[in-house]
Amino acid sequence: MTHYSILNVTPTSEDWIPGYIPVASELVAKHGGKYLSRTVTHEQLEGANTPAGVRVIIEWPSKEAALAFMNDPEYASHLKARTEGSNSEHFLLLGQDDMAQ
Repeated sequence: MTHYSILNVTPTSEDWIPGYIPVASELVAKHGGKYLSRTVTHEQLEGANTPAGVRVIIEWPSKEAALAFMNDPEYASHLKARTEGSNSEHFLLLGQDDMAQ
């Protein structure tokens, strides 16, 4: 079943970004993912102010595909660089509406 990665990424250093984007893009595609949004253009409509430099939404064909991306050995050093060079949050959501009646 479809899953979605939702990321909030606020860089604390930009050194990692040029090497990260092309590799992450390639590996997302390798694991069947598709970027739906990857932008600095966003507006918070509710809640406590949680600034983020970049908001990202990735569609995955399955939870397994998302986890395979995250655990891909080719991604490990880039993930480390991103998490060390930013304040990041990554959520994985199941593509279903639990509140539908």
